[in-house]
Amino acid sequence: MIEKSLFSGFGGQGIISLGQIWVYCGMKEGKNVTFFPFYGAEKRGGIARASVIISDEEIASPLVTVPDSAIAMNPDSLALCEKALKPGGLLLVNKNLIKESPARTDIRVVGVEMQTIAEKIGNGRFANMVALGALAKITGALKFSELESILKHFFPPEKHKFVPDNMAAIQAGYGSV
Repeated sequence: MIEKSLFSGFGGQGIISLGQIWVYCGMKEGKNVTFFPFYGAEKRGGIARASVIISDEEIASPLVTVPDSAIAMNPDSLALCEKALKPGGLLLVNKNLIKESPARTDIRVVGVEMQTIAEKIGNGRFANMVALGALAKITGALKFSELESILKHFFPPEKHKFVPDNMAAIQAGYGSV
């Protein structure tokens, strides 16, 4: 199994954190991983992207030029993700912010109201974790067998109070598709 993914949104949506947690979970599940972040100098509001690979086998190159899957968190990311995806690839779309449909008909598009789900958990900032859960279920790339332990190792102790909400968001995303 190899899953090459592109995550895209604007700064402040947790795209880089999403990529880091995605590969950290993969690493803790014994998989080979790569993580390649990109973000503009603006920090909040500028473009943010992360290319990630999770594989059962050795990874030859960390570059993701033609992803198997992509997450578009905002309208500006839709065209980028849609263009990059391989034919038959998966495009996971944040339906709260993206109202238009992709032009391509040779890809699988799944829309999730990530913001709405996250707000029901208590904070819209967990939309990235909703996306993580949905992508994990659709692709089968992650199993989340030790999710709480993984998140507690990922986050520093002062952030452990957010682990239950992160877990709830990931599980809600998993259950949404």
